Amino acid sequence: MSSSNTFQYALSSNNAWAGYKAHQNPQFFPKLAGGQSPEILWIGCSDSRCPETTILGMQPGDVFVHRNIANIVSPTDINTTAVIEYAVVHLGVKHIVLCGHSGCGGAAGALSDARIGGVLDTWLLPLKTVRFNHAEELDAITDEKERVVRIAQLNVEEGIKVLMNNATVREAIAERGLEVHGVFFDIGCGRIRELGCGTAHKFPAGDHVVRGKHGQLVFGQDGEAEIAAAQ
Repeated sequence: MSSSNTFQYALSSNNAWAGYKAHQNPQFFPKLAGGQSPEILWIGCSDSRCPETTILGMQPGDVFVHRNIANIVSPTDINTTAVIEYAVVHLGVKHIVLCGHSGCGGAAGALSDARIGGVLDTWLLPLKTVRFNHAEELDAITDEKERVVRIAQLNVEEGIKVLMNNATVREAIAERGLEVHGVFFDIGCGRIRELGCGTAHKFPAGDHVVRGKHGQLVFGQDGEAEIAAAQ
């Protein structure tokens, strides 16, 4: 399929999707146009295989999103900081989810000694720093895919530290119980799991539910995230 045909297919698919949603629920789009009140801020990677709403089983309006190469959270990145401030202060999200993933190209690039070129070398510097700070652990992993997974997980842990020291986030945690979660998406099986970092390393007894308008993300005691249909 040519690039032109791909775009035309996308437009046709959108038309079919919009028609289906409107037929399924005539008030869906009018209600959506009235405003947003997401409970989750999702910070993830730009990788095309990690579409947050799809993998969470949620709908437009349920998740406020910021994505960049290798889901890097840098305290000096005004783009990320602006998204966090808007989501926390103005939208009043209840959860911030920072998600890394398997097979991350940015993580693989940070493990390489070769230059990628252009602005990417500068952008990946925080991830290169993660590699330097955890060199002994990473060098001990002989399987390249496992090394990429591990540095991607460590990158989430470092990003969580930045989030937890963000003044806006800290105030929301103290004043209204904002929760911050570090998670990892395994592309090979489609599942998300907790990495044990954030505002709570362990959930209380029973399942912890983040309920959206059309579905719910359930974090079980084992840290596994499951999708359940909304009641």
